[in-house]
Amino acid sequence: MKPPASLVHPRDEIMRTMDRIYRYRMTTTSGGNLSVRDDNGDIWITPARVDKGSLTRNDIVCVRPDGSVEGPHKPSSEFPFHRAIYEARPDIRGIVHAHPVALVAFSINHQVPDTRLFHQARQVCGEAGFAPYALPGSEALGASIARTFATGVHCVMLENHGVVTGGDSLAQAFQRFETLEFTAKTIIKASHLGEVRYLTDEQVALPRRSVKPLPSFRPDPPTSREKELRRQLCEFVRRGYQQRLLISTEGSFSARLDGDSFLITPYQADRNTVDAADIVLVRRGAAEEGKTPSRASRNHAAIYEQHPSIGAIVNAYTVNATAFSVTGAALDSRTIPESYLFLRDVQRIPYGEQFADSTELARRVSPERPIALMENDGVMVCGANVLDAFDRLEVLESTAEAVINSRPLGDVVPMSDAVIQELVAAFLKKP
Repeated sequence: MKPPASLVHPRDEIMRTMDRIYRYRMTTTSGGNLSVRDDNGDIWITPARVDKGSLTRNDIVCVRPDGSVEGPHKPSSEFPFHRAIYEARPDIRGIVHAHPVALVAFSINHQVPDTRLFHQARQVCGEAGFAPYALPGSEALGASIARTFATGVHCVMLENHGVVTGGDSLAQAFQRFETLEFTAKTIIKASHLGEVRYLTDEQVALPRRSVKPLPSFRPDPPTSREKELRRQLCEFVRRGYQQRLLISTEGSFSARLDGDSFLITPYQADRNTVDAADIVLVRRGAAEEGKTPSRASRNHAAIYEQHPSIGAIVNAYTVNATAFSVTGAALDSRTIPESYLFLRDVQRIPYGEQFADSTELARRVSPERPIALMENDGVMVCGANVLDAFDRLEVLESTAEAVINSRPLGDVVPMSDAVIQELVAAFLKKP
């Protein structure tokens, strides 16, 4: 069982967060630093010149308000800007600084990713700021970054240096960091496909205005089947996160339990740490008491109602497939036999429809058309069961990546109509 965040020691929180950042190649052995500010003013921070890939809790350094240091190492050389941010923004309690590749690409082009690419990115990150260059580790750099944070932004791009994010906890700072990196990666990938489409402020606000909470009910004790489905969902959500098919702030997964109920991931839960108790039971339009299901719940309910053979649904934010969703480029699945057989003809859902009539959205998908690009909102994948849906999601992302990677080589040559007819006759037509 997960301990409440308030009971996790800053040493452990920093160690675990850095492990996560390093494991997903969002920093290097020597790069990046994290900190947490305690209620008493202590600043816990990663040490200088210690391998980020083998960091232990005992390596974390504490800098007291009087400047004294507790720990076996010197604090990070970037401590001056952490201190400056905390002084400029009393609301900030956790800071992430690193050099993830996509954000460094923006940094060295002196650009800021536009978080209006996705409504969720805008909600999590807000509008990102930009801090002019100053010598790393200098007081001048601290002053430059702190001035930008003082304007009220939560994410700051550093000129030719990387990014810094802050939050009311280290967890929130990490979510902003990861979401901004995902946004940057998607913009870069989408730029290979054509003009990138961004949302208006009104479109960004649409989910908050349109998605209403479900009523609640008190469920009976779970059956063995329900327990098994909860386990499967957690396993595949965590696997999806580990394979970068989901990020901590985005993506939902559901599975049909019976004719009038299904299980779904919760709203605003970290996809990397979700457990069986977090999963929400939805029955006849009501949610399990004391829990908030994903905002996709109404859409999933409508799909299950219209299509009895669909047993699982994933809304995901995979970089390459999502790149197609933010451009006008079509994703042609006629690349290799596996892609066409798993994906069929990939359709596109206009932005806003997922927040409007769930019944109409449900009509667009079916076992014969299981994949949809949700404009500026990731992808939707349907399957017969949890494994089938996840398998299709993997194939979708692999196909999208292959198509994007083929662009420098020339035009994609899809399989011919004759080949497609042969595949359909051999594998898809019922005997």
